[in-house]
Amino acid sequence: MPELSAPVIKLVRQTTEPVAAQTLRSTAAAVISYVVAVWTLPQPVPLTAPLTALLVVQVTLYATLTTGIRRVNSVVVGVLIAIGFSALVGLNWWSLGLTIFSSLIIGRMVRVDEFVPEVAISAMLVLGVSQVAATAWDRVLETLIGAGVGLLFNLLAPPVWVQNAGVSIDELAREMGGMFRAIGEEVGGHMSVAQAAARLHDARRLDHDIVAVDASLRQAEESLLLNPRIRQGLLYRIVLRTGLDTLEICAVVLRVLARTLTDLAKTRTGETMFPQDVAEALRELFAQMADAVESFSTLITTPVSANAEDAESRLAAALAASRATRDVVADLLLEDVQEHPRQWQLHGALLAEVDRILDELDIDKRAERLGEELDRHSAELHERHPRLAALRRRLGSHRAPQPTVPGG
Repeated sequence: MPELSAPVIKLVRQTTEPVAAQTLRSTAAAVISYVVAVWTLPQPVPLTAPLTALLVVQVTLYATLTTGIRRVNSVVVGVLIAIGFSALVGLNWWSLGLTIFSSLIIGRMVRVDEFVPEVAISAMLVLGVSQVAATAWDRVLETLIGAGVGLLFNLLAPPVWVQNAGVSIDELAREMGGMFRAIGEEVGGHMSVAQAAARLHDARRLDHDIVAVDASLRQAEESLLLNPRIRQGLLYRIVLRTGLDTLEICAVVLRVLARTLTDLAKTRTGETMFPQDVAEALRELFAQMADAVESFSTLITTPVSANAEDAESRLAAALAASRATRDVVADLLLEDVQEHPRQWQLHGALLAEVDRILDELDIDKRAERLGEELDRHSAELHERHPRLAALRRRLGSHRAPQPTVPGG
């Protein structure tokens, strides 16, 4: 099989991302709505239909059914306003101003939220191209055609962006794992203040990565809402969200750990950071922690039960090895402090930060957190919609047992 070039691989990857998929979906919906409008209406150029389809087709089904409907409402209200002004006064400078003013006021009254300007835009477009009420009504039909095509387009195959969110989470975890390994390699010798500061800067940059991953996860969570293709949308959302929360806490502690090493480097400019035996144990510890973080990411992003069990086993092994090595490091640091009592508090801080990360990745703690989140969502559902919650429990009691989900 011939090897693919880098641009081809990049193109294939981009076609799986929301931006590329959204572009293709919007284009197809607009073209189909235009064809349907041409076949249905006497208008020679029914551009309001594809315009409405572009506004309605969103990245997720939930966004289409919420944001899209408000957009259709704004377009329809704008068209109706234009019909009234077209029949009464026609188009001139003062009627245009009055149309815009009325559209902005009425748009707030009909509660189209952030799409108030689109009421005025729709009114101006219709008022500019048609000053006959009968023709303007065709614009309303065009709008409905575009809205219908846009809604049906997403209902037929609503997208699910869980895989994209999983890839983002996995990339974040691997970046953190790479930082742990790099720190482990550097603490063995003379770690300069510049090196330590560079690692601290890398740890601070994780905040920006987490923001990007959070945006990807929010889109994945939205794609699961009201999606008939997903039967366990709530559980998948909780698994990924709590997993990202755990990685975010670990990233914060990693930044504090990098700060501790930076402070140590400032006090040991003329010597090695740690004795040889301590450095070797720390190198092993950080490598094991890197394996734990990456195994945790695999656990929460694995969709198949068997693979999830393997990931959980790897995580358990990595955590057990990390805790054993951590105890060795603690004993060695205690001996080092007795001989060299300088900065003993930084050694204690280093161990405390390692403990916090291992505790956050703990399997039992994760299971407890998942249970708490599920109970909280169930309580909220029961409080807001008691009849719906009762119906879901009744339906759930008749369903066959479901396979294990990732991270459960």
